[in-house]
Amino acid sequence: MKLNYRRTFVLGLGFFCISLVWPLYNFYIPLFLKNYINSQFLINSIMTFDNILAISLIPYFASLSDRTRTSVGRRMPFLLIGIPISAILFIILPRYTSFLSLIIILFFFNLSMSIYRAPTVALMPDITPAPLRSKANGIINFMGGLASVLVLSIGAYLYSWNPHAPFVGTAILMFMALAVLFFTIKEPEVGVPAEEDKLNITGTIKEIVKSEDKTVMYVLLAIFFWFVGYQGIEATFSNYSVYFLDIGEKMGSLILSTFAGAFLVFAIPSGFVATKFGKVRTIKVGIIGLMTVFALLGLVRATTTIANIPYNVIMMILFGTGGFCWACININSYPMVVEATTSEKIGTYTGLYYFFSSLAAITGPLIFGFFVDLLGYKVMFFIGSASFALALLCIFRIKTKSPSIKSGEIVEEKSIKA
Repeated sequence: MKLNYRRTFVLGLGFFCISLVWPLYNFYIPLFLKNYINSQFLINSIMTFDNILAISLIPYFASLSDRTRTSVGRRMPFLLIGIPISAILFIILPRYTSFLSLIIILFFFNLSMSIYRAPTVALMPDITPAPLRSKANGIINFMGGLASVLVLSIGAYLYSWNPHAPFVGTAILMFMALAVLFFTIKEPEVGVPAEEDKLNITGTIKEIVKSEDKTVMYVLLAIFFWFVGYQGIEATFSNYSVYFLDIGEKMGSLILSTFAGAFLVFAIPSGFVATKFGKVRTIKVGIIGLMTVFALLGLVRATTTIANIPYNVIMMILFGTGGFCWACININSYPMVVEATTSEKIGTYTGLYYFFSSLAAITGPLIFGFFVDLLGYKVMFFIGSASFALALLCIFRIKTKSPSIKSGEIVEEKSIKA
């Protein structure tokens, strides 16, 4: 059984579209909001808009895509609607004229992104056999990492030249990626789901909690905790770099791009490593690594030097190490979730994955904003390290011989109840 690399790289263009947007959004929107709001807690609260909508709508659109049958497939209609609308709104976004106009644009932009996020991600397990999904997810996330590197590095220079340029460039790339996806990817035909297969998120969670095999439950809890740390830092870092380290937007964006760059380099290898040594072991290595990286980053200041190495290089090295660790975690968690269900419910389980990650992305920025307002920016990275420690506790609860862990793990059963 071999992975179709060409098709998987093309499929990665969907994730490329998603990943083009969020690094720019999460870095620059807090700076836009800082023009009107001083409290980091309030800024981070507004930054949870996308995740509030995600937790409400992404599971719905994911499940709806499972039941959709059209001549162009069950996932593609959502891409054809969501990507063009979000691209147009992204062009408009930096052209806000007041706080109210900024909030209105943010709301509708996040609404349009919610339409196609889960259906896009669900395309991968639709056309990829279970044993190859870690490798495929590595390639898809490589495309996402490439998008992040482009917008954070090149975007930093474009923004200093013209604040509108990176947003316009991103929108153009989104339209181009959608065109390639539409004319290249052909979705497999799937039968009409039975009534008992039309599960909502609440029912699916109850089913997982009651199951004798707790693998998926612990994986989802771990996903929640590590995304609390990741999203909290991402939502706060731009203001951390500008108002705490006092290094400016451009340098802050370049430092953050090393995380995305390392993720890009290790996205594909981490899938191969997990296939050989197991997803759980690979995820453990990543969590322990990021716990350490964030703790060390919490000690770095703009005056820090080690062996004449300046602070920015030190931070880039640490963020680069963190990107490698994040690849070990993020590449392998989603396949573990969808491998615990049947092909008819992949969209629903994708929505479940987004439900927990989006819930964390709401909770994380609020927690970080609260403690930053209370204790200052100096605690930001230490809170992130503690979040990953909680995720590690959940992963240690997983039994490596669980039948839910199929690809690259020791298994006792060849099949699993959905």
